[in-house]
Amino acid sequence: MVPRIQLHDGHEIPQLGFGVWKAASGECYKAVRSALDAGYRHIDTARIYGNEEDVGRAIRDSGIARSEIYVTTKLWNTDQARAESAFAGSLERLGLDYIDLYLIHFPVTKSRAAAWQALENIHASGKVRSIGVSNYMPKHLDELLGAAKIKPVVNQIELHPWLSQTELKNYCESRGISIEAYSPLAHGQKVEDLSLKPLAEKYGKTVAQVLLRWSIQKGNIVLVKSVSPARIAENFAIFDFEIDAQDMAKLDSMNENLRTCWDPSGTP
Repeated sequence: MVPRIQLHDGHEIPQLGFGVWKAASGECYKAVRSALDAGYRHIDTARIYGNEEDVGRAIRDSGIARSEIYVTTKLWNTDQARAESAFAGSLERLGLDYIDLYLIHFPVTKSRAAAWQALENIHASGKVRSIGVSNYMPKHLDELLGAAKIKPVVNQIELHPWLSQTELKNYCESRGISIEAYSPLAHGQKVEDLSLKPLAEKYGKTVAQVLLRWSIQKGNIVLVKSVSPARIAENFAIFDFEIDAQDMAKLDSMNENLRTCWDPSGTP
């Protein structure tokens, strides 16, 4: 049901993923099990989330073949000088033989270059299939691409109609780097926006579903997060309708550079 996006290295990633940021231990396990039961086959975690163990256990207990589940985790800022051992720690906590995608979580000024070289070494080991970045702006990518042997497959960034990041998205896609959109609902800050109610009613969907569908139709890989089984299922039910061109244009026009997470643009 979920489309798969082909990355520039040939691997495919499910276009809709389930994120576990702020999901506490135990709660995360139940949420991932609910997500897998609902049909998600792409799970996104990070060392700093503190729930890699829960993610790995939920995957193993699900009975679903490991090859069917796409797993992402990330290198935290304070681990960038020891990226290879940090990766080994994540792999051990997840209890998996390999990770599908490993990302540098943030472009830390003094350590990101060496961290990327380490990710290339990890990639050569075969223990991770693809490598990428998160929260990178064009200046950070210019630096990386100028020295890298392997180009990142994705850049995971905050993206929603109120933070469309058009310039950054165009930059990445023109270089074959796919966009992963986190916080696609702007942390819920806009789901009660009255101007979107008629649009949701038109399609017989919730505002959240319309926002997620907008990002899917923009070609992004979209990460959703919830610990509610009902909301997890609701967020998955976005592949049975299509937003028409006029309504897509309306959503495209709503950008106001609203950031609900960190702003990497000031990082040298």
